[in-house]
Amino acid sequence: MMSHLSRALGAAAIALVAVPALAQESTNRVATMTDWNVFTEESPKECWGVSKPKETVNTRDGQPVSVRRGDILMFVTFRPGKPGEISFTGGYPFAQGSTVDVTVDGNTFKLFTDGEWAWPGSAADDAALLKAMKAGASAVVQARSGKGTQTKDTFSLRGFTAAMTDAEKRCK
Repeated sequence: MMSHLSRALGAAAIALVAVPALAQESTNRVATMTDWNVFTEESPKECWGVSKPKETVNTRDGQPVSVRRGDILMFVTFRPGKPGEISFTGGYPFAQGSTVDVTVDGNTFKLFTDGEWAWPGSAADDAALLKAMKAGASAVVQARSGKGTQTKDTFSLRGFTAAMTDAEKRCK
C-alpha cells in the first residue's frame, strides 16, 4: 500500500510540474518527438515523457455525452538509477476501486486508480507496458468516472520510443 501512496504522491508532484509546463511552454521542456514531449527537473532530478490523447470519447449508458474533464495526460517518468514508471490522469476522479485498461496492439494492461491517477501495480507491469508502447502505434485507455461516465482516450505512440530514450538518457 505504501508504494502505491508514494507513486500517487510522486505522480501528483509530476502533474503539478508538467501540466503548467505544457500550458505555458516552460523552459522545462527539452525535446519534442512527434506526439510526445520530454521535460526535466533538477531538484529532485526527474525526466519524463508526456502526451495528450489524439481522440477522446465519453459515454454514459452507451450514449455519447459531453462532460467536463481536466487535463488528460499519459506520463512515463524516469529517475536516476530507476526504470520508467507509467502514470495516467483522466481529468476526473475514477470510480472507487475501479481499474483503468490500457490496450496496445490487442494486449490489455490494468492500471490501479487513486483519485484522478492510475498506474501499473508493479515494476514488472510498468516494464511490460513500456515495452508494448515502444512497439505499438497507439494506446487506448478506457476508464470509468465516479459518476459512471465511461471514457476512451486514444494516445498516439508516434515518437514515443525516441522520447522515452531521450528522457531516460537525461536522467542517468
